[in-house]
Amino acid sequence: MIRVLIRSSAIDVPAELDLHDAGGHGASASFIGRVRGDDGLAELFLEHHPEMTATGLADLGHAAADRWKLSALTLIHRVGAMVPGETIVLVLASSPHRAEALAACEFLIDRLKTDVMLWKRETFADGRTRWVEPREGDHGRAERWEQPVGGG
Repeated sequence: MIRVLIRSSAIDVPAELDLHDAGGHGASASFIGRVRGDDGLAELFLEHHPEMTATGLADLGHAAADRWKLSALTLIHRVGAMVPGETIVLVLASSPHRAEALAACEFLIDRLKTDVMLWKRETFADGRTRWVEPREGDHGRAERWEQPVGGG
């Protein structure tokens, strides 16, 4: 089961964990990304193109399911305005064994930063705003998945 969602409302992490884990999987890995409050950040706004973002997330979910033996996958990404501490992204990957779940979870978060059409604008307490560009390290982490990886 692959679930891919884009939300402008808060992600209810406990409810999503309960829904995801209803299948009694052998192993589950998770990643919860939250808005950092560094340097006086007051708001993070994620702009997106609904069709392109949905397609990018779905493509990533299917790529992970094709690469590893997954029994369930949940990928939820927020868009719109968020404040420090709010959840931006939730990745849940389950498989019969931990290696596949852990690898799929890491793959998804690494590729998400470079492969999905999302634009981040930061607004600071002093009124400054800036658009966030992917960091060089983000590209390096994404590129390492282009090499063949053992999976099921």
